[in-house]
Amino acid sequence: MLVKTQAIVFSAIKYQEKSLVVKCFTEDFGLKTYFVPNAFSGKKNNQKIAFFQPLTFLEIEANHKNQTLNYFKEIKIEYPFQSIPFVITKSSIAIFLAEILNHAIKEEEKNQSLFTFLKTALIWLDTHNETQNFHLVFLLQLTKFLGFYPAKSQQELPFFELTEGIFSIVETPSCLTEYETLLLKKTMELKFDSSQKMFTNTERQLLLKNILEYYNIHLHGFKKPNSLAVLKEVFS
Repeated sequence: MLVKTQAIVFSAIKYQEKSLVVKCFTEDFGLKTYFVPNAFSGKKNNQKIAFFQPLTFLEIEANHKNQTLNYFKEIKIEYPFQSIPFVITKSSIAIFLAEILNHAIKEEEKNQSLFTFLKTALIWLDTHNETQNFHLVFLLQLTKFLGFYPAKSQQELPFFELTEGIFSIVETPSCLTEYETLLLKKTMELKFDSSQKMFTNTERQLLLKNILEYYNIHLHGFKKPNSLAVLKEVFS
């Protein structure tokens, strides 16, 4: 079946010497995997590879088959990033979030609201300069689509219980401390354009650690991204 849709690149893995296996989240068909033969050969190989950088927005025409792998017929960049590839903090965030999305999103069906969230958020990242809290807000907002956003009921209670995703009056071994819970509550109230001075670097590191632990508990087979160390270094 020949289809046209927008897509966001989650990963591109080299296959043998010349080809790529590319995983994309498409606007109309959810998660799809594509085989790109001869990606590293020919006169336009650099252009081909540029299409498949983490979180690139594509407009594609593709052959969707009943098999696991699909094939591109036509492809172009739908929204060229102006700053993400060239600003080290932003490119580090993009690589990190691409790894998260690659592990977290498994939907092989259309999810327009999720696609819109991803596209809107990433364009915001590309077009704003103050982005220190972006990845924290993004990760927490993403849990709304993954089904484990923290329950807002009884948010006044002092401890956040990671396993159940609720606030608690009693501190159990699976709870964040009162201080960690306060940081989480502040993050839940933030938007992308909220003050980036809300947290210190130390607080951001602590928040990221706790949010990733929350992902680890609620997503089967979740792996901490390999790019985490680079992100920590960039924001240290």
